[in-house]
Amino acid sequence: MRVAIRVKPGASRTRVGGRRGDRLVVAVQERAVDGAATEAALVALAGALGVRRRHVTLVSGTTSRDKVVDVDDAVVSEELRTGWAELLGSD
Repeated sequence: MRVAIRVKPGASRTRVGGRRGDRLVVAVQERAVDGAATEAALVALAGALGVRRRHVTLVSGTTSRDKVVDVDDAVVSEELRTGWAELLGSD
């Protein structure tokens, strides 16, 4: 399952939810230095989706705030697929 995300580094707290355009917002406390914010965003996204970090892979956007990640289809439940709209709509 491909997921488009918008990373907001330097946030006061880490959270996943809401949207910016068609992208899921992932706010992280880490700064955008040496990939720290990207790694924190992947960890936060994995936690929000209820999967292990190793099942979430960066596809594009290494140095951009707009990223595309892939979540291993083998671990994506039907419940997650139906709850996706809820995650996008929360703030």
